Amino acid sequence: MSLIRTLGLCAAAAAALALAGCGSAPIPLAKNFELTSQHKVRSAGHWELLSRDVVAQTRNTLERAGYGADTPLHVAFPPNPSAFDLAFRDFLITELVQGGAPVQRDPGSALEVSYHTQLVRHNSDRPHFIPGQYTMIAAGLMAAYGLRHEHIDAQLLGALGLTVAADYAASMSSGGPTNTELILTTTVSRGGQYVARKTDVYYLENADAPLFLRPQHYRAVNLKVVSQ
Repeated sequence: MSLIRTLGLCAAAAAALALAGCGSAPIPLAKNFELTSQHKVRSAGHWELLSRDVVAQTRNTLERAGYGADTPLHVAFPPNPSAFDLAFRDFLITELVQGGAPVQRDPGSALEVSYHTQLVRHNSDRPHFIPGQYTMIAAGLMAAYGLRHEHIDAQLLGALGLTVAADYAASMSSGGPTNTELILTTTVSRGGQYVARKTDVYYLENADAPLFLRPQHYRAVNLKVVSQ
Protein backbone atom coordinates (compact mmCIF):
# COMPACT_ATOMS: atom_id res chain seq x y z
CA MET A 1 0.00 0.00 0.00
CA SER A 2 1.48 3.31 -1.03
CA LEU A 3 2.15 6.07 1.45
CA ILE A 4 -0.33 8.40 -0.28
CA ARG A 5 -3.09 5.80 -0.14
CA THR A 6 -2.33 5.10 3.51
CA LEU A 7 -2.54 8.78 4.36
CA GLY A 8 -5.80 9.05 2.43
CA LEU A 9 -7.34 6.17 4.38
CA CYS A 10 -6.20 7.71 7.68
CA ALA A 11 -7.71 11.05 6.71
CA ALA A 12 -10.99 9.36 5.78
CA ALA A 13 -11.06 7.49 9.07
CA ALA A 14 -10.38 10.69 11.01
CA ALA A 15 -13.18 12.47 9.15
CA ALA A 16 -15.58 9.62 9.91
CA LEU A 17 -14.71 9.79 13.59
CA ALA A 18 -15.19 13.56 13.58
CA LEU A 19 -18.61 13.24 11.95
CA ALA A 20 -19.60 10.55 14.43
CA GLY A 21 -18.60 12.85 17.25
CA CYS A 22 -20.79 15.62 15.81
CA GLY A 23 -23.83 13.43 16.34
CA SER A 24 -23.68 13.81 20.12
CA ALA A 25 -22.63 16.42 22.65
CA PRO A 26 -22.35 16.43 26.45
CA ILE A 27 -24.55 19.54 26.67
CA PRO A 28 -27.00 21.30 24.29
CA LEU A 29 -25.41 23.50 21.65
CA ALA A 30 -25.99 27.26 21.82
CA LYS A 31 -28.33 28.71 19.23
CA ASN A 32 -29.56 32.24 18.59
CA PHE A 33 -33.24 33.09 18.35
CA GLU A 34 -34.61 34.61 15.16
CA LEU A 35 -33.81 38.27 14.55
CA THR A 36 -36.26 40.43 16.54
CA SER A 37 -36.56 44.05 17.61
CA GLN A 38 -37.59 45.53 20.93
CA HIS A 39 -38.67 49.08 21.78
CA LYS A 40 -36.73 51.16 24.26
CA VAL A 41 -38.53 53.34 26.81
CA ARG A 42 -36.59 56.59 27.17
CA SER A 43 -39.09 59.29 28.20
CA ALA A 44 -42.41 59.93 29.93
CA GLY A 45 -43.84 60.45 26.45
CA HIS A 46 -42.98 56.82 25.76
CA TRP A 47 -44.90 55.83 28.91
CA GLU A 48 -47.95 57.45 27.35
CA LEU A 49 -47.43 55.45 24.15
CA LEU A 50 -47.25 52.27 26.22
CA SER A 51 -50.58 53.11 27.85
CA ARG A 52 -52.21 53.70 24.44
CA ASP A 53 -51.07 50.30 23.23
CA VAL A 54 -52.20 48.59 26.44
CA VAL A 55 -55.64 50.24 26.34
CA ALA A 56 -56.20 49.47 22.65
CA GLN A 57 -55.29 45.80 22.98
CA THR A 58 -57.12 45.38 26.30
CA ARG A 59 -60.36 46.79 24.91
CA ASN A 60 -60.07 44.56 21.84
CA THR A 61 -59.59 41.53 24.08
CA LEU A 62 -62.58 42.48 26.23
CA GLU A 63 -64.72 42.91 23.13
CA ARG A 64 -63.75 39.45 21.88
CA ALA A 65 -64.59 38.06 25.33
CA GLY A 66 -68.11 39.47 25.06
CA TYR A 67 -67.75 42.63 27.17
CA GLY A 68 -69.32 45.69 25.58
CA ALA A 69 -67.71 49.11 25.30
CA ASP A 70 -69.99 50.32 28.12
CA THR A 71 -68.62 47.81 30.67
CA PRO A 72 -67.46 49.75 33.77
CA LEU A 73 -63.75 49.59 34.55
CA HIS A 74 -61.70 50.46 37.61
CA VAL A 75 -57.93 51.01 37.39
CA ALA A 76 -56.46 49.68 40.63
CA PHE A 77 -53.85 51.67 42.52
CA PRO A 78 -50.61 49.64 42.62
CA PRO A 79 -49.13 48.93 46.05
CA ASN A 80 -45.96 50.83 46.92
CA PRO A 81 -45.85 52.46 43.47
CA SER A 82 -42.74 53.59 41.63
CA ALA A 83 -42.59 56.85 39.69
CA PHE A 84 -43.51 54.90 36.57
CA ASP A 85 -46.42 53.15 38.32
CA LEU A 86 -48.00 56.45 39.38
CA ALA A 87 -47.70 58.03 35.95
CA PHE A 88 -48.75 54.90 34.09
CA ARG A 89 -51.99 54.66 36.09
CA ASP A 90 -52.84 58.24 35.18
CA PHE A 91 -52.05 57.56 31.53
CA LEU A 92 -54.26 54.46 31.53
CA ILE A 93 -57.21 56.30 33.07
CA THR A 94 -56.82 59.21 30.65
CA GLU A 95 -56.64 56.92 27.61
CA LEU A 96 -59.67 54.92 28.74
CA VAL A 97 -61.80 57.99 29.48
CA GLN A 98 -60.84 59.72 26.24
CA GLY A 99 -61.68 56.52 24.41
CA GLY A 100 -65.21 56.57 25.83
CA ALA A 101 -64.81 53.80 28.42
CA PRO A 102 -66.75 54.25 31.71
CA VAL A 103 -64.04 54.36 34.40
CA GLN A 104 -65.10 54.29 38.03
CA ARG A 105 -63.16 55.81 40.89
CA ASP A 106 -64.28 53.02 43.24
CA PRO A 107 -64.18 49.29 42.40
CA GLY A 108 -67.87 48.46 42.91
CA SER A 109 -68.93 45.86 40.35
CA ALA A 110 -66.53 47.10 37.68
CA LEU A 111 -63.87 45.02 36.00
CA GLU A 112 -60.55 45.61 37.72
CA VAL A 113 -57.62 46.78 35.59
CA SER A 114 -54.26 46.23 37.29
CA TYR A 115 -50.66 46.16 36.14
CA HIS A 116 -47.36 44.84 37.38
CA THR A 117 -43.79 45.74 36.48
CA GLN A 118 -40.62 43.73 36.87
CA LEU A 119 -37.08 44.90 36.19
CA VAL A 120 -34.60 42.44 34.73
CA ARG A 121 -30.89 43.20 34.94
CA HIS A 122 -28.47 41.27 32.71
CA ASN A 123 -24.79 41.13 33.62
CA SER A 124 -23.66 39.82 30.24
CA ASP A 125 -22.38 42.11 27.50
CA ARG A 126 -24.99 43.53 25.14
CA PRO A 127 -23.90 43.39 21.47
CA HIS A 128 -24.71 46.82 20.06
CA PHE A 129 -25.20 45.95 16.42
CA ILE A 130 -26.95 43.09 14.65
CA PRO A 131 -27.32 43.27 10.84
CA GLY A 132 -30.77 44.55 10.01
CA GLN A 133 -32.98 44.92 6.98
CA TYR A 134 -30.63 47.10 4.92
CA THR A 135 -27.70 44.72 5.30
CA MET A 136 -29.79 41.61 4.63
CA ILE A 137 -31.30 43.09 1.46
CA ALA A 138 -27.90 44.09 0.13
CA ALA A 139 -26.41 40.70 1.03
CA GLY A 140 -29.23 39.00 -0.88
CA LEU A 141 -28.53 41.12 -3.94
CA MET A 142 -24.85 40.31 -3.69
CA ALA A 143 -25.59 36.56 -3.54
CA ALA A 144 -27.85 36.77 -6.60
CA TYR A 145 -25.27 38.79 -8.54
CA GLY A 146 -22.53 36.33 -7.61
CA LEU A 147 -24.55 33.35 -8.82
CA ARG A 148 -25.09 34.96 -12.21
CA HIS A 149 -21.63 36.41 -12.77
CA GLU A 150 -19.44 34.13 -10.64
CA HIS A 151 -17.67 37.15 -9.14
CA ILE A 152 -18.96 39.82 -6.75
CA ASP A 153 -18.59 43.29 -8.11
CA ALA A 154 -16.64 45.81 -6.02
CA GLN A 155 -19.54 48.25 -6.27
CA LEU A 156 -21.82 45.75 -4.53
CA LEU A 157 -19.29 45.36 -1.75
CA GLY A 158 -19.32 49.13 -1.37
CA ALA A 159 -23.12 49.10 -1.25
CA LEU A 160 -23.03 46.47 1.48
CA GLY A 161 -20.69 48.68 3.46
CA LEU A 162 -23.15 51.56 3.16
CA THR A 163 -26.07 49.40 4.28
CA VAL A 164 -24.10 48.20 7.30
CA ALA A 165 -23.51 51.85 8.13
CA ALA A 166 -27.25 52.55 7.75
CA ASP A 167 -28.15 49.71 10.13
CA TYR A 168 -25.53 50.87 12.61
CA ALA A 169 -26.86 54.43 12.46
CA ALA A 170 -30.39 53.16 13.09
CA SER A 171 -29.16 51.21 16.10
CA MET A 172 -27.20 54.21 17.39
CA SER A 173 -30.28 56.44 17.19
CA SER A 174 -32.05 54.21 19.72
CA GLY A 175 -29.05 54.09 22.03
CA GLY A 176 -28.60 50.39 21.38
CA PRO A 177 -29.58 47.47 23.61
CA THR A 178 -28.98 47.84 27.35
CA ASN A 179 -28.54 45.56 30.36
CA THR A 180 -31.91 46.59 31.83
CA GLU A 181 -35.33 45.46 30.64
CA LEU A 182 -38.87 46.12 31.81
CA ILE A 183 -41.54 43.41 31.88
CA LEU A 184 -44.95 45.10 31.92
CA THR A 185 -48.08 43.01 32.52
CA THR A 186 -51.60 44.43 32.45
CA THR A 187 -54.49 42.33 33.77
CA VAL A 188 -58.27 42.70 33.72
CA SER A 189 -60.07 40.48 36.24
CA ARG A 190 -63.43 39.95 37.88
CA GLY A 191 -64.10 37.87 40.98
CA GLY A 192 -60.63 36.37 40.97
CA GLN A 193 -60.88 35.30 37.31
CA TYR A 194 -58.63 36.60 34.56
CA VAL A 195 -60.60 38.27 31.79
CA ALA A 196 -57.77 39.82 29.75
CA ARG A 197 -54.01 39.87 30.10
CA LYS A 198 -51.11 41.43 28.18
CA THR A 199 -47.36 41.15 28.80
CA ASP A 200 -44.63 43.08 26.94
CA VAL A 201 -40.88 43.56 27.31
CA TYR A 202 -38.99 46.81 26.71
CA TYR A 203 -35.41 48.02 26.96
CA LEU A 204 -34.60 50.70 29.54
CA GLU A 205 -31.57 52.90 29.84
CA ASN A 206 -29.56 51.57 32.79
CA ALA A 207 -29.49 54.99 34.44
CA ASP A 208 -33.34 55.18 34.34
CA ALA A 209 -33.88 51.99 36.37
CA PRO A 210 -34.66 53.89 39.65
CA LEU A 211 -37.79 55.36 38.00
CA PHE A 212 -39.21 51.83 37.82
CA LEU A 213 -38.13 50.60 41.26
CA ARG A 214 -40.63 50.61 44.11
CA PRO A 215 -39.53 52.86 47.01
CA GLN A 216 -39.02 50.07 49.56
CA HIS A 217 -36.98 48.01 47.13
CA TYR A 218 -34.97 51.06 46.08
CA ARG A 219 -34.14 51.90 49.71
CA ALA A 220 -33.17 48.28 50.35
CA VAL A 221 -30.81 48.35 47.40
CA ASN A 222 -29.24 51.60 48.61
CA LEU A 223 -28.77 50.23 52.14
CA LYS A 224 -27.18 47.08 50.79
CA VAL A 225 -24.75 49.08 48.71
CA VAL A 226 -23.86 51.35 51.65
CA SER A 227 -23.31 48.41 53.99
CA GLN A 228 -20.79 46.94 51.59
